[in-house]
Amino acid sequence: MSLPRCALLWARLPAGRQAGPRAAVCSALGAHLGPLPGAPGRGVPALAASSASGGSKAPNTSLFVPLTVKPQGPSADGDVGAELTQPLDKNEVKKILDKFYKRKEIQKLGADYGLDARLFHQAFISFRNYIMQSQSLDVDIHIVLNDICFSAAHVDDLFPFFLRHAKQIFPVLECKDDLRKISDLRLPPNWYPEARAIQRKIIFHSGPTNSGKTYHAIQKYLSAKSGVYCGPLKLLAHEIFEKSNAAGVPCDLVTGEERVTVDTDGKQAAHVACTVEMCSVTTPYEVAVIDEIQMIRDPARGWAWTRALLGLCAEEVHLCGESAAIDLVTELLYTTGEEVEVQNYQRLTPISVLDHALESLDNLRPGDCIVCFSKNDIYSVSRQIEIRGLESAVIYGSLPPGTKLAQAKKFNDPSDTCKILVATDAIGMGLNLSIRRIIFYSLIKPTINEKGEKEIEPITTSQALQIAGRAGRFSSQYKEGEVTTMNREDLSLLKEILNRPVDPIKAAGLHPTAEQIEMFAYHLPDTTLSNLIDIFVDFSQVDGQYFVCNMDDFKFSAELIQHIPLSLRVRYVFCTAPINKKQPFVCSSLLQFARQYSRNEPLTAAWLRRYIRWPLLPPKNIKDLMDLEAVHDVLDLYLWLSYRFMDMFPDASLVRGLQKELDGIIQDGVHNITKLIKISESHKLLNLGSLSPESQSRLSGSLKSQARRMRGTKSTGSKAVEPPGPGSGDAGGLSLASRLVQQGLLTPDMLKQLEREWLTQRTEHSKDGTESAAYSKGTRRKKKEPNSD
Repeated sequence: MSLPRCALLWARLPAGRQAGPRAAVCSALGAHLGPLPGAPGRGVPALAASSASGGSKAPNTSLFVPLTVKPQGPSADGDVGAELTQPLDKNEVKKILDKFYKRKEIQKLGADYGLDARLFHQAFISFRNYIMQSQSLDVDIHIVLNDICFSAAHVDDLFPFFLRHAKQIFPVLECKDDLRKISDLRLPPNWYPEARAIQRKIIFHSGPTNSGKTYHAIQKYLSAKSGVYCGPLKLLAHEIFEKSNAAGVPCDLVTGEERVTVDTDGKQAAHVACTVEMCSVTTPYEVAVIDEIQMIRDPARGWAWTRALLGLCAEEVHLCGESAAIDLVTELLYTTGEEVEVQNYQRLTPISVLDHALESLDNLRPGDCIVCFSKNDIYSVSRQIEIRGLESAVIYGSLPPGTKLAQAKKFNDPSDTCKILVATDAIGMGLNLSIRRIIFYSLIKPTINEKGEKEIEPITTSQALQIAGRAGRFSSQYKEGEVTTMNREDLSLLKEILNRPVDPIKAAGLHPTAEQIEMFAYHLPDTTLSNLIDIFVDFSQVDGQYFVCNMDDFKFSAELIQHIPLSLRVRYVFCTAPINKKQPFVCSSLLQFARQYSRNEPLTAAWLRRYIRWPLLPPKNIKDLMDLEAVHDVLDLYLWLSYRFMDMFPDASLVRGLQKELDGIIQDGVHNITKLIKISESHKLLNLGSLSPESQSRLSGSLKSQARRMRGTKSTGSKAVEPPGPGSGDAGGLSLASRLVQQGLLTPDMLKQLEREWLTQRTEHSKDGTESAAYSKGTRRKKKEPNSD
């Protein structure tokens, strides 16, 4: 018999007869087996007092996902507990466990260890299943259960074993203090020792759109011995890259999907233009420019501006942006001991808000830009403009950069017949456009807040100023700008929005690093990456000047590839890849790329061609165009990953060639977009008569004005509404039904119901003469199939 087994047999001798040997053997057993989680007796509260963890805030225990602990099968050494005592009566054990669960003292004790009512219940269910389903138990818990059965121990003596099991299924309970330290984000300036080692000069160039603030910062950048430009968009980084090299200042380009080195030998230039996420916080520069610094408050990307602001190693850091960011930037840099010099700029050209709305597309003039906040509105407006014999350029966010530039060039060209622009707020930054008048088609825009919740609200003053400021730019052919709305009832709201003071920015975004997530995973090795992020954000502690950015897109990707075997660092990189989760093909491509990577199968250009079914045909309708845009995003994803995993994505240059060719196909499609819309409309691939939820909710002047119009309609007596038909268009290019939807008097569901009723009435009327005889003979009319029309 082994030493532990012999020792246990001795330990079970009656205390009166073998007190000395029992103590000695138990001591030896403890040295051999290590400390037991508890011993028979009532000393548990003292244990709780010594190990209960403190914390500044109670964690959200709903994020703790229980792990599975399998019941024990037969032991190779036999059931030692049963040998020492006797086999357990499972019915009696179940009664003991139920009594244990119901004791208020035990529940209170569990709360001291972080087991709230929810966790306590889940832990107990798992603990009970483990006890009842195991064919053999560890000898320590077997003996305690046997003692309780024979009243030689108290039911409370189960608590150490219950707690041990609870920590197995909820490992976060074991390391809460360590997790709090890892997720402590209260001193971000200390993360950048290279920047703290120098005394930086900070200049804030503050002013509205078209005030020259960025121009003055770029002049400093170009005259410096070395510099970095950090912009919010690839288009802006490209613009500075080209402008710098054209001025004789060699400059490289770095974006998530592209690296361009101007030196033929591959040597890095002293100047670099990059997207803000890609800036280096270890490379020393003489001058750094951070554009659109107000985006430090962005719920998803704000962390990149915070990192650049606190971490860039530059003797001079020039910030360009709205005055709303001055106070926050000053406070953040106060903690680094750096002062902020503010230079204020005024708009270079005048801009005025008109006293009348456009009201009809018949009133369009050359240089007009209609700003929409949904693709459906873009398509609808473009189609109506084409009906009037006018030509329009189209710019929206999901278009490739090359196509955006081509459409901008077409609109800006004085010799081109295209004089109207239809665009989303994508024109707010990054494009030089010759716009005379901005026309807001709607003032409602869907947004995502810090919590990841979708909100449909009027645009903010900052957004309105950014968009309106594109009219009458200093470098364009129009030296004065005008702003108005499409609908009369929106005009007063626009004026109100533009006249409000811009709310000062209160906090800057932060983001956990890969190293922090790896440390979290070390403590919680069986937790999914998505769940790790949730727990990290919940445990994180930030100062009042910061917030943790929304990570829903990251979590979406993490859940998408969770089942694929990847190392944590590789998984983290895949999850940070920028994808549009509304595009199914892009999401499935991320999944496919990760699967290929996990198999150690390189993703060659030949493989990618087969995957996207190259060559691609020109689009025949809007759906085809959207599919091509998704393929362009997939090629972007490949290029983004190729700079992180060069061996597994080896053909970046070949894929860039494919992307350039695809860009040309998409440009041709957008050039003929009104033709595509017309074909799509005729094939019912688009429903241009019914507007998007955002447009239906257009804040015309609030719900009161809608109610007044509704009352007016009722009072005058409304006529039956005909659904839109081939000849139902009015002089304005919209059917009566469409205009009622646009005005908020009808919803799409109401419109469909009216259409069904109208079709039913028409059918009954046409059949009235032919079927009246059948009715008179008592013949039941057969009901018409709903889809027969």
